[in-house]
Amino acid sequence: MDRQMNKNKYCFGLGTLGRDALYTLISMYLITYLTEVVGLSDGQLAIIGTIMVICRVFDALNDPIMGTIVDNTKTKWGKFKPWIVFGAIASGIFTILLFADFGLSGNTYIVFFAVIYLLWGISYTTNDISYWSLMPAITKDQKQREGIGAVARICANVGMFSVVVLYTMVPDLFGMAPKKSYFLFTIIIVAIMWIFQLVTVIGVKEDRTELKNQQHTSLKGMVEALVKNDQLMVTAVAMALFMIGYCTTTSFGVYYFKYAYKNEGTYMVFAAVLGVAQLTALSIFSKFSAKYTRKQLYTGAMIAVVIAYILFFFSFEKLPVIIVAGLILFFAQAFIQLLMLLFLADAVEYGEWKLKKRNESVSFAVQPFINKMGGAIGTAVVTATLIVSGINPVSQKITEIEAQIATMTDPAAVAAAQQQITDLINGVVGTPLWIMKISMMLLPLVCIVVGFVIYNKKFKIDEKLYAQIVSDLKERSE
Repeated sequence: MDRQMNKNKYCFGLGTLGRDALYTLISMYLITYLTEVVGLSDGQLAIIGTIMVICRVFDALNDPIMGTIVDNTKTKWGKFKPWIVFGAIASGIFTILLFADFGLSGNTYIVFFAVIYLLWGISYTTNDISYWSLMPAITKDQKQREGIGAVARICANVGMFSVVVLYTMVPDLFGMAPKKSYFLFTIIIVAIMWIFQLVTVIGVKEDRTELKNQQHTSLKGMVEALVKNDQLMVTAVAMALFMIGYCTTTSFGVYYFKYAYKNEGTYMVFAAVLGVAQLTALSIFSKFSAKYTRKQLYTGAMIAVVIAYILFFFSFEKLPVIIVAGLILFFAQAFIQLLMLLFLADAVEYGEWKLKKRNESVSFAVQPFINKMGGAIGTAVVTATLIVSGINPVSQKITEIEAQIATMTDPAAVAAAQQQITDLINGVVGTPLWIMKISMMLLPLVCIVVGFVIYNKKFKIDEKLYAQIVSDLKERSE
């Protein structure tokens, strides 16, 4: 690998550090922040949960259009980098506004939240599509892509698990009221995102030979680029089902350790262990890919995922079993997410080969579309589960008591209030916990398995076919 390609690999990968930390804060913890810190009633939670789902679905449907805009962009900085910069700046600002405390309440807060959340989704999409579309424009070599993708996923997971590990500790770390602490935490994450996105913009040099012969993509062309690329569609469906399961499971993390395991502090340690598992998996992926085909790797990872979910469901909150299940699940999940990214990249060449037109951004619009649909359905499942199980009223009561503790000066009164919180948590037993565990573990497992079955039957781009595709495209360009 030449010097510039090596620089591309690390500068591209580092760009995911802050943006995945920011996305994790929104996708995994915004609903937790609203229930555990803001303290929404069941009615308010139902309304805001519905707004979040509608906004994500709208934003997901908007992704291919944004991909078309990027594909039609021609500037001296290329077609990706201007949108990367704009999306990073705008989404960072809207993220800060989502965690800012303007003293709003009731319907005023709901309207404000709806507008900012919608704008956040649109702006993040701009960055997300242009960022990931840059990857297939760096190289067409599969092994080089695996290296670039692995570094990107490693950096993304460092960003993600930094937030996962730190989230519950934020008030203690900053020593302020929860709302102020999370606001400051958000500002820091946004600053990190901007810094590392700048590393990508300055450091990555993409191949712009395709840009010279770039054809305009109409809305009709956008639809054709998606629908007629059968391998892209297969990857999209399989990836969507996987992400629905994954997003649903991870969104329950704080609630599981707080109400099922009865020790929210353990979540931080558990998340750190899982982070190490994911990073280990990504760092050794190349060793496995050298010995096994991608299909074999996906199959092995899926078997591990099924075993992990079964162990997790029947752990009966025994920490050693939970840790073993988590290690297996997140090790395998890291393989699957990287493989999905590579499947999407290969589908770009397949689409060019089949349709005689290259559409990186339209094709990669599938990834944020999938992530948002997965997040939307995950949010819907979590919101409904918290309301139906009766856990949310408990969360609301705990939030009220915590607000009272912040104003108390009598140690005895503080101790009594803290004991009241402990009693409320310990009172969540039986049916509410089983409802949460079914939503967190069994429903996601069904989605993930169905996605694998579809992939196994319909995906056909193996190493041999891809080599033929690249060879044919090279002959066409000569």
